[in-house]
Amino acid sequence: MSGIFGVTSKQDCIKDLFFGIDYHTHMGTEYGGMAVIEGDDFSRHIHNISQSQFKSKFYEDYIHIKGNRGIGVISDSNEQPMYLNSKFGPFCIVTAGLIENKEELATYLMKEGLSFSEVCKDGVNTTELIAKLISQGSSLVNGIEKMFELIEGSCSLLILNREGIYAARDRHGYTPLVVGKKDGSWAVTGETCAFANLDYDVVKYLQPGEIVLLNENGITDKKPGRGMNQICTFLWIYTGFPASSYEGVNAEVVRERCGRCLAKRDTDIDVDVVSGVPDSGSAHAIGYAMESKKPYRRPLVKYTPGYGRSYTPPTQETRDHIARMKLIAIKDIIHGNRIVVCEDSIVRGTQLKNFTVKKLWNCGAKEVHVRPACPPLMFPCKFCLSTKSINELSARKAIKALEGSDIEDVSVYLDETSDKYQAMIDWIARDIEVTTLRYQTIDDMVEAIGLPREKLCLYCWNGESLQKDMKANEAVSTVEKIISE
Repeated sequence: MSGIFGVTSKQDCIKDLFFGIDYHTHMGTEYGGMAVIEGDDFSRHIHNISQSQFKSKFYEDYIHIKGNRGIGVISDSNEQPMYLNSKFGPFCIVTAGLIENKEELATYLMKEGLSFSEVCKDGVNTTELIAKLISQGSSLVNGIEKMFELIEGSCSLLILNREGIYAARDRHGYTPLVVGKKDGSWAVTGETCAFANLDYDVVKYLQPGEIVLLNENGITDKKPGRGMNQICTFLWIYTGFPASSYEGVNAEVVRERCGRCLAKRDTDIDVDVVSGVPDSGSAHAIGYAMESKKPYRRPLVKYTPGYGRSYTPPTQETRDHIARMKLIAIKDIIHGNRIVVCEDSIVRGTQLKNFTVKKLWNCGAKEVHVRPACPPLMFPCKFCLSTKSINELSARKAIKALEGSDIEDVSVYLDETSDKYQAMIDWIARDIEVTTLRYQTIDDMVEAIGLPREKLCLYCWNGESLQKDMKANEAVSTVEKIISE
């Protein structure tokens, strides 16, 4: 995951830029970055934020730099922004997304004589690759369009140059971009929560593939969007901030509706306490409590926002440490009670078992009923997120245990009415050591969001997407064809 933000103003923009980027801290854990242009001069700053907050790492930059245009990013893996002195003139770029075929694309460009100066743990720096793909076009807009055609995955981006800020939403719309305005200033964000306290009003939700130019004179359309759209559903379930809206639909409201849907299906259990795994499970639990008329209480509390999310860090050791330390159990609320625990999702299952459920049992819970707000995750995300290995997924571990080996066709396990689906759920329930386990259905999740099903990316749950896999040997010929056009 990554979060991007940009602002252009008739006055100095640094305050809005600084806090606008900071409002994306929930979207990444590794790097923060910002780039500003004042006159003809670019100023670029990148810091590692894995052990500290964005505000503290960038405070010295914030108080010393000036400029009326800037972009920034909270990144999960790549150091950004990247600076490129291209045939279009110098520019800085930030990106959000995931490129599945980046090694094939990088190999082609290197064979054509280009080189890469930045690397990350999984190869070339994705943002540098995107910048160099764009530079193969006849203009910035043409280069962005060509890049969209070449990549397998998703990429939304901001480009800062002397004209202003180019904002482009990825062509399938997996990641959002929203334009806002206030007197004398225009901004673009991935998270609308960044606008509220900075006094920006939402002007436009960019369409998939849409490209606009922002400067102090306003917004200029450079490329219209396309009809097809599959925004990441997980934004509402987990990754997005509660105060943010995507396609005009607020995340907190959706999570409450998810909780209500879960409660409506729980006609066979009786509990004393409704709770959520903080912070992302809390709104789901509030919805469950409203529907079930059972009291919402906090048997588990999170110790300060400083611990961040245990899902996003790159190593299992770090994820486990955060999961263990951030939640503190309150025995006085837990002891002797039957508790339903709402969670956004079960990915690997290890943190829920070892650092949530175990704390409840150790404090004397009578029953523990777990209710994830989305269906079992069956396929690693190809477009936005960090779960790369299919073997990490709790549902896949259950299927392997039940079948005796990995199987390719898991369609019967996607049907929540099938016996094999129920066997998978029972296996996971035993594995995480809970009294009962019941997942959200896809239909209820879609209904809670309120958008047409075809407008949502459900790949993590059903393996279906708008994109087709591109074979490595086909990728190079495709790159050559598109770039030469």
